[in-house]
Amino acid sequence: MPDAAAPTATSDPFASLNPAQRAAVEHDIGAAAARPLLVVAGAGSGKTNTLAHRVARLIQSGADPQRILLLTFSRRAAGEMTQRAGGVLGRIMGTSAQASLPWAGTFHSIGARLLREYAGRIGLADSFTIHDRGDSEDLMGLVRHEIGLGQTAKRFPLKGTCLSIYSRVVNTRAPLGDVLQSAFPWCGEWEAQLKTLFGAYVDAKQEQNVLDYDDLLLFWAEMAADAELGPELGALFDHVLVDEYQDTNRLQAAIINGMKPDGRGVMVVGDDAQSIYSFRGATVRNILDFPQQFSQPAEVITLDRNYRSTQPILDASNAVIAASVERHAKDLWTDKVSTIKPQLVLIPDEAEQARWVCNRVLEQREAGIKLKSQAVLFRTASHSAALELELVRRNIPFVKFGGLKFLEASHIKDVLAVLRFAQNPGGRMAGFRVAQLIPGIGPATAGRLLDAVGTAAEPALAVQQFEPPARCAGDWRQFADLYRTLREPGLRWPADIELVKNWYLPHLERMHDDAQVRATDVEQLAQLASGYGTRESFLAEITLDPPEATSDRSGPPLLDEDYLILSTIHSSKGQEWKSVHVLNVVDGCIPSDMATGSMEDIEEERRLLYVAMTRAKEHLHLIVPNKFFIKQQAQMGDRHVYAQRTRFVSPAMLKHFEQTVWFNADTARSNKPMPDSVRLLVRERARNAWK
Repeated sequence: MPDAAAPTATSDPFASLNPAQRAAVEHDIGAAAARPLLVVAGAGSGKTNTLAHRVARLIQSGADPQRILLLTFSRRAAGEMTQRAGGVLGRIMGTSAQASLPWAGTFHSIGARLLREYAGRIGLADSFTIHDRGDSEDLMGLVRHEIGLGQTAKRFPLKGTCLSIYSRVVNTRAPLGDVLQSAFPWCGEWEAQLKTLFGAYVDAKQEQNVLDYDDLLLFWAEMAADAELGPELGALFDHVLVDEYQDTNRLQAAIINGMKPDGRGVMVVGDDAQSIYSFRGATVRNILDFPQQFSQPAEVITLDRNYRSTQPILDASNAVIAASVERHAKDLWTDKVSTIKPQLVLIPDEAEQARWVCNRVLEQREAGIKLKSQAVLFRTASHSAALELELVRRNIPFVKFGGLKFLEASHIKDVLAVLRFAQNPGGRMAGFRVAQLIPGIGPATAGRLLDAVGTAAEPALAVQQFEPPARCAGDWRQFADLYRTLREPGLRWPADIELVKNWYLPHLERMHDDAQVRATDVEQLAQLASGYGTRESFLAEITLDPPEATSDRSGPPLLDEDYLILSTIHSSKGQEWKSVHVLNVVDGCIPSDMATGSMEDIEEERRLLYVAMTRAKEHLHLIVPNKFFIKQQAQMGDRHVYAQRTRFVSPAMLKHFEQTVWFNADTARSNKPMPDSVRLLVRERARNAWK
């Protein structure tokens, strides 16, 4: 095959873009100041490609890459965007040189970087460390105990719930009372005590020189709102580009508005129809209200050409989302013609649902669709329990996303705690964990150590002089020597983590039966560390954007390189498969019976189904079990309950689906089109079963 021709001065590096994508890329190029721009990017419409070309076009037109702020929701997305933009620039300039975008990253990582630079001006010490979710929960629990809220006569919320409430208040900028009423009504009676707890929690963080995830946005937003610092921050960047804007919360929107109140140079890309993370504090209002957020109205460009799915899948998906109460109107279309409609499959119960999915998955595998090109999606992780048992029984390998995360593994937390305690001796959560790794040291001794370190001018000397119980003197001496070395200013990273690893591995052998498996994760962490310039940057980035690891996946041991994908719908966002099966498409599951308290909740559940449907490229199956077995219901005991098809697929939408019923007569099963008479009879029986 001959080599591709080198780009010429007359070749168009943007020729592959469709008209709407090109309009977004060319927006206000050459103008004195770019007006705010909202790109409403439908599912599978080439959002990432458009944003990368926009970055390249800005640089081509003379924009300084050092003054472009690109905000994403994962480190991977920032890296991919930078790489793609560099590829476009290479084609423009006839070179393979990559673009350098030093201010491309997640909201939290960019926030941490800015806070480090401005620490002295906002009352922070620049040696602060960042708590992950587990450390934040532990600190909340410690404060909760210290102020006596664990001793109440009535049940007080646990530390995890308290942290969730605190985080929701911070990120939504809503009053505590409103948050309790809307999201945590069972905690409403504790409003006054929670205010006291949160104040003590903030004080504890300040005393220990630590920040949590929410602080990275909160401090940044406060800086952006300041009359002096806000314009100064905004002046650092000529262009601010935000990916997945529908996933932003009130704090993140306030950051953008504070830095660029007139909207100049601001471009956001997102899809209101895929806003599904309100439980993290995200609000669809940010993208719905964006056009009028600034002193000058934003231009709105809609990307509605889909490059992923067939037209029948898009027709069904469009019908579902068109029923939304409020949205940026769009109808996805494609030139991928197909006569295969999405299937709406009526199943007797969950057990038969599992059998049907396994049968269908194997049929498609025989037809040439690999297991890894197929996915089973569900609203909640527990919905796949029956299916997982059937997959194991039939020896179908699978991977389930949403299991234990890398940073949640105890051995990884141990190693990071040592590094954090060396970086910030005032961090009591890290120090408390580290001290108790040493055999013979319990909570009381660990507390005495932290008190000594906290009042010492030189923490390493305090550790050296600390007198532990006699039975652990030898182990203590090894740790004290390690800590002294880690605190030495001349130590060159990543020697730090190698020292910690060598000290920790013997303890790992002592504490865990599967030490060899866990040691592999520790080695992976050490390898990751070598890619960072300093201990400080490593600890910040690894906390804010943790990598994937084998512990992210759960399922049977994989003896085959091919395996089926199981995933919650939330975890599936941004992914695509040739064939998608959606479990339990019934009221009570989609929408969840826990998410129908308000119209906003119901609308988000509609968007959740839409996201699931638009993951499919060629085959889509919505499965509707007629009956569920519910255990230990109050007063009624174990019982079967009957379900109805989700309200989001109305009778008027049925024309977009092939309706199928799964019959089970003794052991003979068949998959046949469902006659209208049978379908109506089954529906009526389901409706009246409770009588």
